[in-house]
Amino acid sequence: MLASGTLVPVGSGFPASALSPPRSQPTTAYDERGKLLTDADLTSLSAGEASGLMRSGHMTAQRYVLSLLSRINQRDGRIQAWVFLDAEGAMSQAKALDGLAPEQRGPLHGVPVGIKDIIAVKGMPTRYGSTIHDHDDPAPADAAIVSILRSAGAIILGKTATTEFAATSRGGSCRNPRDLSRTPGGSSSGSAAAVADGHVPIAVGTQTGGSMIRPGSFTGTFALKPTWGALSTEGVGRFSISCDTLGFYTRNMDDLSLLSEIVRISPGSRNIPPPLRPSSCRVAFIRSPMWPKAGPGTQGAWEQAERLLEQAGATVVHVELPKVFNRCYDWRETIVSSEARVAFLPRYIQAKEKLHPSIRKYVESREHPSSEALCEAYDCASQLRNQWDKIAREFDFVLTPSVPDEAPVGLEWTGSSAFCTLWTILHAPALNVPGLVGESGLPVGLTVTGPRSADRRILEAGRFVGKLFGDLQPAL
Repeated sequence: MLASGTLVPVGSGFPASALSPPRSQPTTAYDERGKLLTDADLTSLSAGEASGLMRSGHMTAQRYVLSLLSRINQRDGRIQAWVFLDAEGAMSQAKALDGLAPEQRGPLHGVPVGIKDIIAVKGMPTRYGSTIHDHDDPAPADAAIVSILRSAGAIILGKTATTEFAATSRGGSCRNPRDLSRTPGGSSSGSAAAVADGHVPIAVGTQTGGSMIRPGSFTGTFALKPTWGALSTEGVGRFSISCDTLGFYTRNMDDLSLLSEIVRISPGSRNIPPPLRPSSCRVAFIRSPMWPKAGPGTQGAWEQAERLLEQAGATVVHVELPKVFNRCYDWRETIVSSEARVAFLPRYIQAKEKLHPSIRKYVESREHPSSEALCEAYDCASQLRNQWDKIAREFDFVLTPSVPDEAPVGLEWTGSSAFCTLWTILHAPALNVPGLVGESGLPVGLTVTGPRSADRRILEAGRFVGKLFGDLQPAL
């Protein structure tokens, strides 16, 4: 097997021994009706389904991990979603979990998870997509989110590809599983690609502008960016403290709902909304000030979504935001550039020649905002959050574009985040819902959003919208 903590070169594959089933463990898996499950069956399971089979004894964690490692071995040489895999460590975790009594098995028992490589995982390197950290020692402790997932029984399989410090739109070698000639988006490139291609049912990413929603749209996955502050960013590489937000990729809404319970997003009975009723549902369609950037794929998805919702019985209301929201984009740039300068100054001092020019400019720019401009940006953005909450509360949920169009051809650029940044600086929850497609038959997602801390409502709305879109996106 691969040694625990060994960096696996992209596309290198595994030694045959790494994919050999343990002699002492069953090599078969069955569903609850007794049907024998193949590797293809196992890699298409949701996290909830897989964990349920393992908790009930129909499948061992070791068997499940082996099936996913085999999938990665077959596919990742082309997709390159992973920058680090710990096959032996994952099998060791699986063996320990298989030895637990049924009553000790958690809600993510035996579920392998991918972690974006700006997030610390104990015993694994954190490279941040940068050569500056090529020779750093493994992390001595887990980030808070990793610790929570482990406590629920998850297996940390490895680290997924990211753009440099999750701060550039320059693409890397990671490809979109739906079309290898296209970007999967960024900066959470590998997390989205790994989930879309069946390597893992869950992956963790981050968003500072559009780094969760954009890859979710391009790869056809559900992508949740919760309300800012809903998840601890302890142990996560910093870009902008006012915007950095952790999030999750899954292939279905059930897994996002499960994760929201585990990480306690909007806990408590007061935050559990009543079920959405299509006949009384009011949906705001907000194009946002970025609508002129919408291409034919997004325009077509927008029109189709309106038809589907109205056919389901919902009332669609087109809403134009007050013009003051147009200024939010400039205020966001002022805030992020100031906070990025603080975040990247240590690495600039350490090895500025290794930083991409787009990162160096945060430190080198002589056009830093004045203290008055920075305070105005902070204060006005805060005031707009309150105004946004009042607007959004008038509706059951808001639908808005995720991206300008299908994923761009080429890997050099991860695509535009124009439609995402407004909701990020407003600290609003955002959920990319897949299913619709563009002119080339590739995914074009739409975003469900709403007021701050309405994450439970957003998840309920995502389930409703996801069912309407669910049969429209071609399977991989």
